[in-house]
Parts: sequence; C-alpha cells; structure tokens
Amino acid sequence: MNEEEIIELVRRTIMLSIELSAPVMMVGLVVGTAIALLQALTQIQETTLVFVPKILAIFFAMFVGMPAFTTALVEFTHFLADKIIAIK
Repeated sequence: MNEEEIIELVRRTIMLSIELSAPVMMVGLVVGTAIALLQALTQIQETTLVFVPKILAIFFAMFVGMPAFTTALVEFTHFLADKIIAIK
C-alpha cells in the first residue's frame, strides 16, 4: 500500500465514524437543549434531571439507527477485506 491508499483508508474510517455517531449525538444535543430550556423556564435546577431523558433518547436513536449502522459497518468490512486481499 502506498501513502495515497493509506490516507484514503484513514479518511473513509473517519467519515464512517462521523456518519455513525452524528445522528446519535444530534439526538443527545437536541434533548439536552430542550431539557435545559425547560429547566430555565421552570427554574428547576436539578442536575440529574438531564441524564435520564438524554440516555433514553440516545438509546432509542441507537435502536432505530441500528440497521443502517450495521449495513454501513458490513460494507466497510467488505471494503477492508478487499483491500487486505489485494495486498501482495
């Protein structure tokens, strides 16, 4: 493998990790912001109030996105296997 192939492999790996984590992180961001707004409006300043809804929302997002995550990871694994086979 030359430098260009290694850079392409690292780029694809980073993009895959961003594509898989972005939806889950966005759900956590939206739920966290909504809870923070609710806390500011009602003046309830309980620090643990944010965690349970955020964790449940993130688990739900992971559950909903799991088929797409699995498909992307299988495709990437096939790509890596093809690269490994092509190495001489």
